[in-house]
Amino acid sequence: MAVAFAVLSSSLHAQQPHDVSRIVIDAAMAQTRQVVTYDPTYTRIAYPGGDVPADRGVCTDVVIRAYRKAGIDLQKEVHEDMRRAFSKYPKIWGLSRPDTNIDHRRVPNLMTYFKRKGSALPVTRDPATWKPGDLVTWNLTSGVPHIGVVVDATSSDGKRHLVVHNIGAGPQLEDVLFAWTVTGHYRFP
Repeated sequence: MAVAFAVLSSSLHAQQPHDVSRIVIDAAMAQTRQVVTYDPTYTRIAYPGGDVPADRGVCTDVVIRAYRKAGIDLQKEVHEDMRRAFSKYPKIWGLSRPDTNIDHRRVPNLMTYFKRKGSALPVTRDPATWKPGDLVTWNLTSGVPHIGVVVDATSSDGKRHLVVHNIGAGPQLEDVLFAWTVTGHYRFP
């Protein structure tokens, strides 16, 4: 079983980046047609491949679920990287070791993971630098970190890509790329 999983995992990571981006975009868009209650409650979940109930979630769950459709389990990927380099991750929550239930569901941890994997791009307000499938992170006006998936739909004036994110009303497709302070731009893998 472990060998079969290793082969499957290896083949999934071997997908071309544009294939992964297309799957991530489609999976993010599909989430906008589902009813999801914003729920940041700490929940014990299976590992690997664990998820909170499908009708619950936060902004990170949009990203996690979209990548899982592309065969990338961010719960497992983030956990394994945190086990190798725990000291490189934020110490905001007072943990002394990784926690498979929540680490991947925290925006600062995802930002650290994507940066460590070489996926960080310069943060700009130039719409031309943003591509469908990119990830954007922000600090909301309240200072809370937030994340979304850039998709191939564009604003009404055609100048910006729209973003799928969950800021409280479930996954939404909105023109919010530059609505808050952008803190990160990632193209993963």
